Amino acid sequence: QVQLVESGGGLVQAGGSLRLSCAGSGRTFSPYAMGWFRQASGKERELVAAITWSGGRSHYADSVKGRFTISTVNTKNTVSLQMNSLKPEDTAVYYCAEWRIGSTWSTPDYWGQGTQVTVSS
Repeated sequence: QVQLVESGGGLVQAGGSLRLSCAGSGRTFSPYAMGWFRQASGKERELVAAITWSGGRSHYADSVKGRFTISTVNTKNTVSLQMNSLKPEDTAVYYCAEWRIGSTWSTPDYWGQGTQVTVSS
């Protein structure tokens, strides 16, 4: 059973930075991709960023392009999300996600428990 454990959330002022990390365990095979979703209060969950395990392709939501960077450390089974120039509208619970090959981007195969990110104005 794959388990994803997030860390690095917290409270930061607008304009500040946070780095989220997600460590995966229990895998039999390497994932096809890993990434991050977020869900703000009263809103639907949205895909923020994703990256193929080889690192060859990445995807970002328009709202975070140029501010967030996703990366993998394959030897540590970890995916990270560096978030810079944070805005109050980035406030949400951030969820780590993992895809097996053949899965659609909207339906990851595994989820983390989520970590709260709060950006104060």
